[in-house]
Amino acid sequence: MATVAQVMVKTLKDLGVQYIFGVPSGNWVDYMAAIEETDGLEFVLISNEASGGFMADVCWRLTGKIAACFGTFGPGACNMTTGVCGGFLDRSPMIAFSDEINNKMRNRICQMNIDHQTLFKPITKWTTRLEPGSVRQTITKAFQTALSEVPGPVHIGLPAGIGELDSPEEDNLNPAVKKIPSPESDSLKRMSDLFNAAKKPVFALGISTIRSNVRDIILELIQKFNIPAVLTPMAKGMVPEGNPFYTGVLNHALGHIVGKVHQQADLVIGIGFDQVELNYEDWMPDVPLIHIDTTPADLDADQFNPACNVVGDIYETLKFLLNLDCPAKEWNTKNLIENKINLFTQLTPSKDFFGVLNVLKKLRKKLPDDGIMTCDVGAHLHVIGQQWKTPSPFCQLMTNGCSSMGFAIPAAIAAKIALPERQVCCVVGDGGYYMMAGEMATALRLNKNIVFIVLIDSSLSLIRIKQERKGNSQYGTQIDTKLSGHLSSHTLFGVPVYPAKTIHEYDNALADAFNEQGPAIIEAYINTKDYEALVLKGNR
Repeated sequence: MATVAQVMVKTLKDLGVQYIFGVPSGNWVDYMAAIEETDGLEFVLISNEASGGFMADVCWRLTGKIAACFGTFGPGACNMTTGVCGGFLDRSPMIAFSDEINNKMRNRICQMNIDHQTLFKPITKWTTRLEPGSVRQTITKAFQTALSEVPGPVHIGLPAGIGELDSPEEDNLNPAVKKIPSPESDSLKRMSDLFNAAKKPVFALGISTIRSNVRDIILELIQKFNIPAVLTPMAKGMVPEGNPFYTGVLNHALGHIVGKVHQQADLVIGIGFDQVELNYEDWMPDVPLIHIDTTPADLDADQFNPACNVVGDIYETLKFLLNLDCPAKEWNTKNLIENKINLFTQLTPSKDFFGVLNVLKKLRKKLPDDGIMTCDVGAHLHVIGQQWKTPSPFCQLMTNGCSSMGFAIPAAIAAKIALPERQVCCVVGDGGYYMMAGEMATALRLNKNIVFIVLIDSSLSLIRIKQERKGNSQYGTQIDTKLSGHLSSHTLFGVPVYPAKTIHEYDNALADAFNEQGPAIIEAYINTKDYEALVLKGNR
């Protein structure tokens, strides 16, 4: 008879899991042995359990296959919650395993014992404990739950000692995911009436559009009806910047210029617009709203009422919209293009100024169109969200629903693991870098040729700018008081480090870093004046 550990690992393999990210514990030894014996399933040692959640998130985004993460009793599980929360709010399914105290000691006072079921309940779709005899059933249910709308993580606790126990044979897998229902006919009729009456509607595209595989039909709609599109940050790539109806990204650098378009609209059509990224109330003009998604709009009832919620299969709804017999709308394409040119002109760096704009411009030229760039949270994210040319989804990876610092470095490693044939780079502020610097050892051990660009300005710039705009002094945001003349060592955990204080030094560093066979770090000591001119400009 197989053990619990062997049944669990075989079930994960049968369901398509390829990677489990974590830091092993004594209780995990039986599971590690089962993983080692299983072809096509790999345990990846990381430096911090939070990284495991971020990496499982990114593996799902890039491959469509669920990955898993693991943390041990108490502190390991607590560390892991940051990455699991990322998956929960960025809508990425994953299976999060943690050790748990066995049933006999569960309610006793003992070392490292906290209630993991309570810990994970608010940041997962379901949390449970594994028991012999129902291993396959439990994991199958976990997959169904994680993948159903709206997707997200599931947590499974592993009581101490059960891995080595015999597990009776179970039924075969039946991991069917509940089908998203078709939209109701009444809502489709209401949508068509509002759409036909509108003269200048605007599309607002959100994160749900990516997993719904509706990019092609959205591009058809834009073209057929002459309608501009604004995007949330995590929907980057749904409409390429070269499209004449591309308007810009909401709530990021120079958002007020993007607002010159959407504030003219007489109807907003949110497609896959998940308010976990941005609330409608934060940017919409006072016009009717059509909300097309798998769940209803979440609005402040005192301020907004949706004119129409079209809940259900997004593709079916858009197909209905595309088939409407309606003339093109009244937007002036020339004016839309001029506004976009103005936006990107202001995002063009000065030739000799070494700030974030030049760092990104030169990196964009170095990275191929299908290359993947991950970025962290901070002032630089706001610039990347608007400036970075993203020809298709998943060429730029960020966290915006959860917005956790520390995302970018493990995300880049996971991207290279998931898609090893693609070039990968990472842009991270010094704050996020210090949080996850230990993962450089992971990148080196795995021999992943990733270029990590650290933007060094010795402060938490986004918070510092907010302090300054309130008239406050800079307090509690200074990271390093030795910025002037300060350089780190030539390597970090064996990863080569290339410092750059000028554009010329940065050009050389890019060439050297991209020629490395393994990971490389570029320390870019930037001037922050770009941030002051570009970020936190509002949406209107």
